[in-house]
Amino acid sequence: MPRGRGRQRTTGSVEPMPIRRSLAMKSVGLVNQLSQKLGRGQGTVAGGRVGLAIDPHLLGDLTANKCVVLVSGTNGKTTTTALIASGLRTHFSNVATNDTGSNMPAGHVAALVDEEEAQAVVLEVDENYVPRLLETSNPAVITLLNLSRDQLDRMSEVRMLAQRWRDALSRTGGIHVVANADDPLVVYAAFSASEVTWVAGGLVWKEDAAGCPQCSGHIVFGKNETWACDSCDLARPEPTWTMKGNLVHSPLGAVHLNVILPGSFNRSNSLMALAAVTATGAEITKAARAISSVESVAGRFQHRRRPGQDARLMLAKNPAGWAALLEVVEESATPVVVSINSRTADGADPSWLFDVDFSSLRNRVVIVTGDRWRDLSVRLHYGGVDHSREADPEMAITRAANASDGTVDFIGNYTAFQEVTRARS
Repeated sequence: MPRGRGRQRTTGSVEPMPIRRSLAMKSVGLVNQLSQKLGRGQGTVAGGRVGLAIDPHLLGDLTANKCVVLVSGTNGKTTTTALIASGLRTHFSNVATNDTGSNMPAGHVAALVDEEEAQAVVLEVDENYVPRLLETSNPAVITLLNLSRDQLDRMSEVRMLAQRWRDALSRTGGIHVVANADDPLVVYAAFSASEVTWVAGGLVWKEDAAGCPQCSGHIVFGKNETWACDSCDLARPEPTWTMKGNLVHSPLGAVHLNVILPGSFNRSNSLMALAAVTATGAEITKAARAISSVESVAGRFQHRRRPGQDARLMLAKNPAGWAALLEVVEESATPVVVSINSRTADGADPSWLFDVDFSSLRNRVVIVTGDRWRDLSVRLHYGGVDHSREADPEMAITRAANASDGTVDFIGNYTAFQEVTRARS
């Protein structure tokens, strides 16, 4: 069974916990409880910050002697993390994960502080923090999904991120990398690792991968997801994990993966998850069955019903995410409510809206809402999408439901999605 690479707990007699670590762990829970009572958040981050301030090595201690799987990428992190956790539970009796979506070190600590008995840990990791987590969390496996533009007022440019991932992986041995062979930026980063499993993970949004991260040449995309740089040797590696229909082909044999979650991107997430789970030694058939049973993740794609209303809630927060999600939405004529905010977790720059092709929403009932409804309205106007405006998201859903048989597709960026999810929980 793969274990982390860092400090290991001793077996035999139980050593007393160092005072600093003990104080840090107690502080995490107390501060998080206080944060919740004061209404200053969900109690998933503040305590972790205090704990790490007291003991900077706390995350490494909490992950020591555990099988740690990291998950990162611009889109699909939360879903893939949940899928991996489901698969790992067929192999480990106790699996811990940061299922609240708090994906920076403070959130990781808060999620793990009460999980000392966990045998395995799955952590969703913000792209900027991948190098730090590789060094501090003792991972056995890291799953790299994709890289594209997201919150450029906060995040690094995507080729800079790919370079940072590459440098970190070259410094950190003993990690099994599960990487998307269809994303040139991910491939460039993963090539520096000593052990890589290549997965045909798909790439809906190719615009951010047009420039070669190795030589700044041009990436040429061909048929069947093939790609290569026209100026250097960077090219798509041959994936050993592929999926056709519901049948997965892998070095471990063929297995059916009947994904319930909608969209081709969730099929890709499920395939990546299965490859990562089996990298820990889990049996492929049991893992595939567990992954296939996941119907919703953190409220995404859930139907939240009220009298006369059936709202399907979806999250999209950047051009790549929208491109993937619009494939799902365009399959029906259901009215659509779109809500865009620009709060801290969303990023302050909404100019990315002009990179999204909203043409599939033409000839639909579309209502815009959220903090940045004006920016969204301008974008839809220039995209030829007729729409109306409503300041209150709940009223927007009600109006959309009244314009149909009650079914509504709600799409929001991060805080807009969370706002409606909480209101309808």
